[in-house]
Amino acid sequence: MRRKRNIPWIHRSSRSIMAGIATVGAVITAYLTIVKLTEGTAACPTKGCDIVLASPYANLFGLPLALFGLIGYVSMIVFAIAPLLFNSSKQKKLRSNLDKWTGLFLFMGGTAMMVFSGYLMYLLAFEIKATCLYCLVSALCSASLFIFSIIGRDWEDIGQLLFTGVIVAILVLLSSLGIYANAKNSVAETTPGEYNITTSSGESEIALTQHLKQVGAKMYGAFWCPHCQEQKQLFGQEAVAQLNYIECDPEGQNAQPEVCKAKGIQGLPTWEIKGKFYEGTKSLEELANLSSYQGDRKFRNTLSNGQ
Repeated sequence: MRRKRNIPWIHRSSRSIMAGIATVGAVITAYLTIVKLTEGTAACPTKGCDIVLASPYANLFGLPLALFGLIGYVSMIVFAIAPLLFNSSKQKKLRSNLDKWTGLFLFMGGTAMMVFSGYLMYLLAFEIKATCLYCLVSALCSASLFIFSIIGRDWEDIGQLLFTGVIVAILVLLSSLGIYANAKNSVAETTPGEYNITTSSGESEIALTQHLKQVGAKMYGAFWCPHCQEQKQLFGQEAVAQLNYIECDPEGQNAQPEVCKAKGIQGLPTWEIKGKFYEGTKSLEELANLSSYQGDRKFRNTLSNGQ
């Protein structure tokens, strides 16, 4: 009698493992998508996630980058569990075909996600220069999916698999470079002095700015930060010129990254008022209350019209 060939445990369990990993990635990217769309603050130990989400690299075709990551992870979940849904003897052929084709899709998807995540890690380290725990975990999930897509099954033609992987990797890398070329150029060409402040300052905005300066209040930000620009829009052109602003990005004009580091600045913008720190865009009314401003409060600009 022929002994039935033992199937390695990794081959039996790889799809369930990959579905679990992809689920973790889906939860992370879904959370980041919600934070980005609601312009909220991410629950991140280092607060570096807010810096990453505020950067130009956090958007793709006008949508949150995390949304595309969510779509990718959900697709991987579907590919992983599809053959597992057909267990009856009558569905054996269908399951075999699904196993073959979804196995290839898992490999191609894992390769694409790993390469793209690798490029994002490069941007994180050398362009954005911030640490995002969620991004790191997502990159780890992508790499794990790639590894399990290879070791989780027997491949008949390794050469063809390698060729497919190289083609997918090249296409993803070239696409990534092309997609983010404009984002890099916009970051490189933008400086704090070139913010397009479209609002004008009233007497109350100027008076509040002068008061903030007198009490030693400081605004910490970065030239690429859209929330920092939003904050300046609230003050208007004339008042911004008098604002005590600290540039945290080393590539910005009059940058003082050492000051930001010493103060432990993570989220942008951050206000320092009377020894206390407040993260996020603040209305002029909030800043007036925090700084004990007693002057006129007929502010022209609000969070709804100051953008």
